[in-house]
Amino acid sequence: MGLPFLNPYMESLGAPNFHHGCNFAAGGASVLPSNSPRFPFSFRIQVNQFTRFKARAIHLQAKEDKLREYLPPEDYFTRGLYVLDFGQDDVDVAFGSKSEDQVLAFIPTILSEFESGIQRLYNEGARNFWILNIGPLGCIPRIIVNYGKNASNLDELGCVRSHNHACRIYNNQLRDLCTKIRTQFPDANVTYVDIFSIKWNLISKFSQYGFKEPLAACCGYGGPPVNFDTRIACGVTMDLNGTTVTANACTNTSEYVNWDGNHYTEAANRHVTEQILAGNYTDPPLSMGHMQIHG
Repeated sequence: MGLPFLNPYMESLGAPNFHHGCNFAAGGASVLPSNSPRFPFSFRIQVNQFTRFKARAIHLQAKEDKLREYLPPEDYFTRGLYVLDFGQDDVDVAFGSKSEDQVLAFIPTILSEFESGIQRLYNEGARNFWILNIGPLGCIPRIIVNYGKNASNLDELGCVRSHNHACRIYNNQLRDLCTKIRTQFPDANVTYVDIFSIKWNLISKFSQYGFKEPLAACCGYGGPPVNFDTRIACGVTMDLNGTTVTANACTNTSEYVNWDGNHYTEAANRHVTEQILAGNYTDPPLSMGHMQIHG
């Protein structure tokens, strides 16, 4: 697409350039407000950050012409693309204290908060949305280790059945929400992006895409099938049961779908991106050739 990576909103060093946009993403961010001080940046907080960013950008450009090369023009806030990728951490955390049935009953609460945030963005002028559904959480090594001890809870791929079922239910309701938003705001362009199907196809047909390890972590400890131990993170050396061990990275990262037991490898993320841009997993179907990219 020929555009640079977006600078993060929280970046304070140097001279960040926000002319093309701003990245409000934060690790572990949830839709619902979090009680954990480790992950304070919920969707509501990120929308608050966006509204402040927009107001400051417009105000500063009105005062200083030279700042216009670093900040987005006011019309960019309406013409720009808003990519929203939320929900997986909410479902993940919910399983820590709830039964599967309770998690399923909790999903509408998550999506109600998500809808409120989208409405706030719309009120601030946002009109173009990519809303990503959540991937197969049950295929992440950390989840398999923690919830897959009972083989009856594993599916045909070796993924945790309960978590993937919850993800599918969440995604179905998210798709319904996208339809509701289109009806409520007919001048908005709302694209539902099916990340779950992309990642599920990658994991289930990994060899077709050049991968050799669909579930094992590239950087981890423990060996097959998932090479992940909750006690030792990627790159860490520690004593386990009287033996010094290291969670080393593999040498052939491009053959692995998972990087560290939680995140996907660059090779897997590249595959996901290519599938999105090909337009085969979006509703409505996406044609990048018809998108206007502004430099």
